[in-house]
Amino acid sequence: MQKGQAQSNCDSLLKTAVAVALLVVAGHSAARAHFHFELVADRAQKLAAQAYQPPEPIPEWLTRVTYDQWRDIRFRRERALWRDTGLPFQLQFFHPGYYYRHTVAIHVVDDTGVHTLAFSPSDFDYGRNDFASRVPHNLGFAGFRIHAPINRAEYYDEVIVFLGASYFRAVGRGHVFGLSARGLAIDTGLPSGEEFPSFREFWIVRPQPWSTELIVYAILDSPSAAGAYRFLVRPGEQTRVDVEARLYLRRDVQQLGIAPLTSMFFHGENSPRPVEDFRPEVHDSDGLLLCFRNEEWLWRPLMNPRSLSISSFRMQSPRGFGLLQRDRNFDHYQDLETRRDRRPSGWVEPLDDWGAGRVMLVEIPTKSDTNDNVVAFWVPDAKAKPGVPFSMRYRLWWYGDDPHRPPGGRVVATRRDRGNREDAYRLIVDFAGGELEAIPPETVLHGAVTIASGPDSAELLDQQVVKNPVTGGWRLAFQVRPKRNEPVELRAFLMLGERVLTETWSYLLVP
Repeated sequence: MQKGQAQSNCDSLLKTAVAVALLVVAGHSAARAHFHFELVADRAQKLAAQAYQPPEPIPEWLTRVTYDQWRDIRFRRERALWRDTGLPFQLQFFHPGYYYRHTVAIHVVDDTGVHTLAFSPSDFDYGRNDFASRVPHNLGFAGFRIHAPINRAEYYDEVIVFLGASYFRAVGRGHVFGLSARGLAIDTGLPSGEEFPSFREFWIVRPQPWSTELIVYAILDSPSAAGAYRFLVRPGEQTRVDVEARLYLRRDVQQLGIAPLTSMFFHGENSPRPVEDFRPEVHDSDGLLLCFRNEEWLWRPLMNPRSLSISSFRMQSPRGFGLLQRDRNFDHYQDLETRRDRRPSGWVEPLDDWGAGRVMLVEIPTKSDTNDNVVAFWVPDAKAKPGVPFSMRYRLWWYGDDPHRPPGGRVVATRRDRGNREDAYRLIVDFAGGELEAIPPETVLHGAVTIASGPDSAELLDQQVVKNPVTGGWRLAFQVRPKRNEPVELRAFLMLGERVLTETWSYLLVP
């Protein structure tokens, strides 16, 4: 055989092999494509057309185990799903008990179809507990967690957890778990009482060896609504979760909360310590951040109120909102166990035009740091109606810090005392970031302070803006005298001439 003919035959064989490989990949992709969001949505729609059926309860004795007993039940790491496959993700599972009083069905979607994962007590180490032999072999899982190597290439870190009602929480690189997201909030903060929807069934798509994302589908159910969800999880320095949801109401809902975030604020520099505590600050998030359509940014420090506090922020086509942990200084927490300085921030970015509505901030009094007492969510003006699908898409970011949220100067601390008058309050607001550090101290900056609740509610007595030589930022200080024994809504930002340098600080002063 001549050299040219041999080369031609080799080229022909190579092309054939490539074509076959492409057909195999296409075949696998086609097999996976048979399972998609519309199938889950159709299932949710049919579920909503039926009367609500509460989930089957677990054995009553499992609901009586203590938190320490439940925490001592650990999934055996060596039995993680996909552990020995070389895939970029692994799954571990949670045992029912304590607060987690019903199970969820968990399926895996791969090239051969849909497979339900079977529960076995042998997959768990029960630690010091002596009740392993009492656990039913068909009990089921309470939830699951996804692992991926985000800190070290050789170690699969816990990245995102789906556990309890419609709760899920994630971390980025270098974080420990903090705030949570929820699939839906129904009537949160209303006198009628809150309804807690639950994820009832999950489908997890087996990733390819080269995948950087993992897809999870879920069915949500509650007395008022059923819904289909698709989560696309991309772990990293900032872990990204794209959420697509379609809701079907069984009945009218007074207040539908979209993209809820739930966190904890016990005390911080802007509030007194409610109990004797060696820790200067205790919180998983220290503020609510909003980005308006016109790129205005607003920061609202969180508080642990004396009574239920509900704040509403009107927005048109929001760019985003989130509960943030801005304070990253360990010295401000002094907690070696919880490491609240490493808790992630959570940011919601709409992927569609959400139109008109409001972000609601609900702050609930708490006497303990074990309770999540802060909730933020979007309430659209366009009401969802029974029989009409309601769709939403958004992106959730879990991150430590981002200079682009906001891109300019930001509030880094809020403090208050009584100043030099018994009938007034002094507010100290520190700003940093953006171009503030580069502005020389002899420059004259102006603090634009307004009493948003109206001049009849309070009087602004004085103010000054000075360079903070320690942080390099700028400090705004002013005094406010309330005219009535009612909360005073305040707003402030820094200006250089006519140019705004910072986000807007928003604060509810409660006398």
